[in-house]
Amino acid sequence: MNLQSSEHSNPPKPRYIEIDADKAGQRIDNFLIGCLKGVPKSHIYRLLRKGEVRVNKGRVKAHYRLCEGDRVRLPPVRVGVGAQNHGATKGMGERLEESILYEDEWLLALNKPAGMAVHGGSGLQGGVIEALRVSRPRAKTLELVHRLDKDTSGCLLIAKKRQALVALHSLMRDDAVAKRYLALLTGSWKRRREKVDVPLRKYVLSSGERMVRVDSGGRSSQTEFRRLQRFSEGTLVEARLLTGRTHQIRVHAAYLGHPVAGDRRYAQAETNRRWRELGLKRMFLHAWRLEFHHPGTNEPLLIEAPLSQELELFLTNLAMS
Repeated sequence: MNLQSSEHSNPPKPRYIEIDADKAGQRIDNFLIGCLKGVPKSHIYRLLRKGEVRVNKGRVKAHYRLCEGDRVRLPPVRVGVGAQNHGATKGMGERLEESILYEDEWLLALNKPAGMAVHGGSGLQGGVIEALRVSRPRAKTLELVHRLDKDTSGCLLIAKKRQALVALHSLMRDDAVAKRYLALLTGSWKRRREKVDVPLRKYVLSSGERMVRVDSGGRSSQTEFRRLQRFSEGTLVEARLLTGRTHQIRVHAAYLGHPVAGDRRYAQAETNRRWRELGLKRMFLHAWRLEFHHPGTNEPLLIEAPLSQELELFLTNLAMS
């Protein structure tokens, strides 16, 4: 008897997607990256070059922008479950659902836990966005509006439709989203307010670790610090971002001589050992507040993320020491 495997008896078939108003205006390559989760970008661009992706039965270039009513043919591409989920677990999704601060049909904001990456990447398991997609399999669009460092907790915005993503990205570019963080800085900081205006440049260590440093040839970077409370060995401050560079608060704080408590990249190992002795088990940097105009209603929207019980308890103990 000649038995055929299910893979050969039921070969994968092309998929067809009709573009609605929400997806119109998007580049075809970005659209495919969103549709074919887990497929390497190099393979997606190869599919486009070979003409295996068709729009209205014709070939298109990677920069083609989709129009409402376009019919896109997706070739049969097998994506493993592990690749799709990037290690994201149901438990992660449930934890994030409990951390939602605000949600409507346009966007959601959540209080991201420290230690969780916003997205999966090299050497990382799945992050926030992969976990949300697992917990909400029927959601058409879930995209990161911005990013937080893995060890930073607090307000994180997720767009639920492309129109919201485009609008919020525009607000970010125009510095129309006010971002405030709470940070515990090392040492006693005597000034009530200070604005740091020094340029920052990215670089990569031989180990492959990405770092940022103050450099006259870097990009303009500005942070305003406001003192909230002084302790015997640290100072709680509010940091307001006037620009949005990678690791900006952390590098500017270190530049002032008061690195963020528990910062393993920009603080001395001896300093961090002292913070661990005092009971701090993570970096004390928290995205506390976001303020902007809602992309759908244009009404002012204020989102605040409370400190975790862990950090609140640490501050209480620090005040008593």
